[in-house]
Amino acid sequence: MAQFIKVAGTDEMPAGAIKQVEANGMSIALFNLDGNYYAIGNDCTHRGGPLAEGFVEGESVTCPWHGGQFNIKTGAVEGAPASKPVAKYNVRVQGSDIEVEV
Repeated sequence: MAQFIKVAGTDEMPAGAIKQVEANGMSIALFNLDGNYYAIGNDCTHRGGPLAEGFVEGESVTCPWHGGQFNIKTGAVEGAPASKPVAKYNVRVQGSDIEVEV
């Protein structure tokens, strides 16, 4: 059964911030886009590059290793060489805690 787990505090995630977090053994990339929080799998589906170290433009993150692109809100592939989406996680804010559902 899925549950929400605290992964960060809002004070750690100002607008534009990206952070790699762990929840139930899963590596997750957490983003703050204009005050809204989103979470996707951290490992690029092409060769496992760390998306939390990637480059953000609009709603897309580009893997720093080979340039695969993913939608931050959905995990969908937006550019090769990645061909499979990454997981998308529900996020909620409880007080100053940012929680991800895993």
